Amino acid sequence: MGFYSTVMDEITWYTGLSPTAFFTIAAMMLVVYKTISGMFVSPEDYNKPPVISGRTSSRFDNTEPQREPVQLGEITEQELRQYNGSDPAKPLLIAIKGQIYDVSSGRNFYGPGGAYAMFTGKECSRALALLSFKPDDINGNLEGLDESELAILEDWEYKFIEKYPKVGQLVPGQRPLQNEHNEQVQNNLNLDEAKEEPK
Repeated sequence: MGFYSTVMDEITWYTGLSPTAFFTIAAMMLVVYKTISGMFVSPEDYNKPPVISGRTSSRFDNTEPQREPVQLGEITEQELRQYNGSDPAKPLLIAIKGQIYDVSSGRNFYGPGGAYAMFTGKECSRALALLSFKPDDINGNLEGLDESELAILEDWEYKFIEKYPKVGQLVPGQRPLQNEHNEQVQNNLNLDEAKEEPK
């Protein structure tokens, strides 16, 4: 008991603090030191490759092999909506500034339940420029954007160009009307052939 009381008296005399305050402050300093030193890499670990953690969520399991991107050519926004992830047999597509990219390799981000799933199957230039998740902003209208927002969009575009294959481009207009016109032409040809056949 004599040693304990001597140490406590020395702490009080030397620091001017009660032993309880001294040990509380010492413990807090130790916690702060451990927290801050944990933010930095030790010299021994500096040149080691990063450790990839095993993910337990089935959402990140990619058991299916990567498919070759299908070149679609020119499609309308209405046709692009078919590639929103609702059909697992179809690729995931996103359009930026009219260019369509296959983002199927990022299925955990762009697939159903992913953080950016609301962009899939749509032209999303305005939302990317504004860094917005609002449904009203998910379109290709660039009117009213300032220089900084257009620069942000350009950065997004470069990221997509580097990471995902371009598979087509959006075209304005109504394809259904064009298809109806083609069907009408085909019907007229069939009528003409029927007239030419002898009875």
